[in-house]
Amino acid sequence: MALVTSTPAVPDGDVRRTRAVRAGRTGGRRIGSHIFLLVLVIYFITPLWWLTVASTKDTAGLFTGSGGPLWFDDSFSFFDNIAGLFQHQDGIYWRWLGNSFLYALSGGVGATILSVLAGYGFAKYRFRGRNAFFALLLGAVMVPMTALVIPTFVLLSEIGLINTIWAVILPSLLSPFGVYLMRVYTQEAIADELLDAARVDGAGELRTFFQVSLPLLRPAIVTVLLLSVVGTWNNFFLPLAVLSDPLLLPVTVGLNNWQALSNAGAGGEQVWNLIVTGAFISILPLIIAFLSLQKYWQGGLSLGSLK
Repeated sequence: MALVTSTPAVPDGDVRRTRAVRAGRTGGRRIGSHIFLLVLVIYFITPLWWLTVASTKDTAGLFTGSGGPLWFDDSFSFFDNIAGLFQHQDGIYWRWLGNSFLYALSGGVGATILSVLAGYGFAKYRFRGRNAFFALLLGAVMVPMTALVIPTFVLLSEIGLINTIWAVILPSLLSPFGVYLMRVYTQEAIADELLDAARVDGAGELRTFFQVSLPLLRPAIVTVLLLSVVGTWNNFFLPLAVLSDPLLLPVTVGLNNWQALSNAGAGGEQVWNLIVTGAFISILPLIIAFLSLQKYWQGGLSLGSLK
């Protein structure tokens, strides 16, 4: 005779209470995470908001304005500040801005190309000493870039490149973190079987790289490009050490020189409004670059979902 066992029925009230408790816990977690994200948004947006507001004030409004540090003043001086940037020291700010574009684009594009080639080679080729070289690369990632400025200055002075554009561009071409990122992404995004199939079909190594591998690496390439461009654009210590000609300075070092002259003890002309407006204009290209390249990250995410 077969034994029949039955599960005791759970009252509907207990089921509803259990669901309510679970829903309350989930809702509490969501509220806590939303509050935490809101605090982070405020924390990161506040400096940008202050810079936007401060760029619309004159020098007096920056320190004694009626609207306070986080709100607009009675007078709107943004366009007057831009006109002052054109005129101050014969409009040298725009030369500094052009120098920053030159250093960031040449250094960023060059660092991206080298990172893609090196990362792909580490990921998909076997050669003697590969692990040792990659371990050395990881060690270079852990070294702060500021710690290398003085040795870089000594090296560049030995070959006569101090106070030239190459003193900024050549060190910017090296990106150990970019190489590391490209190797990790290449290992995950490109299967060895895919490369073997391309070789069986008669494709050479260059054709396999450009037509098969490179399209799959697009999200990582955009990431390395942005990191390299932003790092070179915001670089301050290296140009400060290797450049002395005012016409070769990037915008970061140039604005710092104006700030030094505007300090109360320096006895120079007070151009705080021009400094703040120049800093505001200098971040606009980075914002535009991030917004315009978002679609490539989204394309990379959809590509990964279809693999």
